[in-house]
Amino acid sequence: MRTVDRVLTIALVGALTAVGCTDKTAPSASAPAGPASKAAPAPASAAPAKEPGGIPPLDPDNIVSIAVGSKDHTTLVAALKAADYVTSIANPGPLTVFAPTNDAFAKLPKGTVEGLLVPEKQADLKDILKYHATTSTLETKFFKDGQEIGMANGKKVKLTVADGKVKVNDANIVASIRASNGIVHVIDGVLLPPAQ
Repeated sequence: MRTVDRVLTIALVGALTAVGCTDKTAPSASAPAGPASKAAPAPASAAPAKEPGGIPPLDPDNIVSIAVGSKDHTTLVAALKAADYVTSIANPGPLTVFAPTNDAFAKLPKGTVEGLLVPEKQADLKDILKYHATTSTLETKFFKDGQEIGMANGKKVKLTVADGKVKVNDANIVASIRASNGIVHVIDGVLLPPAQ
């Protein structure tokens, strides 16, 4: 296992252990005591409860959990929350996510990220995030030079494979981390969908 993977896994497990140790079964201060205070079970279609910060409780090896546990992906996590796209990336998959680092987002023109995080730009932000995700678990060893992959927003990315390195459009894959619901490829650039 690569050192980067170990560090991310250790940080992730520690963070999720701290979050998972909160007591979610404590009765509400306003609820009356005794048998009458028992709440009716939630309907099967109810959305999962969310942790503080808008992230639902997840398997520690889930793609979203990996991103949350990485100090290098705080901008991506903020974008997932702002776009209301956490649940989609947290689903059982399998998924492949190309995850830009904070430095990748910093390469965008000044004000771009901030402008996309406002509620009025949620649809644009979600389209960009969908351009970073696809179905199936796609490992780099199966990538071919010139291969195109259809992304969740309906557009395609193009792979370049040379000298043992893989690029997605113009972004380099700098690490890959297996997840319980697919794989995360850490990239050094943000993938921007082609113009309509």
